[in-house]
Amino acid sequence: MNPNPDLPADFQQALASLRSARTRRELKLAEVPAPARLAPYRVAIGAEAVVHGEETATGRFILLHDPEGSPVWGGTFRIVTYIRAQLEPEMGHDSLLGNVAWAWLVEALESAGAKYGNAGGTATRVLSESYGALAGRPDSIDLELRASWTPCGTSSMANHLEAWSNIVCTFAGLPPLPDGVTLLAPRRKRF
Repeated sequence: MNPNPDLPADFQQALASLRSARTRRELKLAEVPAPARLAPYRVAIGAEAVVHGEETATGRFILLHDPEGSPVWGGTFRIVTYIRAQLEPEMGHDSLLGNVAWAWLVEALESAGAKYGNAGGTATRVLSESYGALAGRPDSIDLELRASWTPCGTSSMANHLEAWSNIVCTFAGLPPLPDGVTLLAPRRKRF
């Protein structure tokens, strides 16, 4: 997300806003290649939620910008996201899981003051069963959320990235934390 004078001023301002976002320390963010055909200007951020040294959720946040605007987007910017986390088997079979994942998105955006429109997405449960030489592996269930929305109003792009990063942490099983509070590692029992 390096400044580039050849970029439109609106997109430069959006990049500066993304750089100012505050995210939790359990979340490791890095710029990754953005899909080339979606918009003339774009940036993508990959995320890994790491809890006690183990990756528990991953995601991608893509900010698209078309100065001409898009009738489908309803604006000149669009945010496209993806989040994936492995679930406990009993949780993965809950028929309301998709509704819960979508509610996490809506609540996170509203809590961060991230104004948006034209939101849409899918929540998918992926059941993986192993066979043959891999038959000894336990079944696993992953939850995927793919969503997009148009940022609007006076909310900054930082609000949107902060909301999304909180959703990744929720997928990772991390409890919500108020500003200034740090999650402590659980104490180990001594025998």
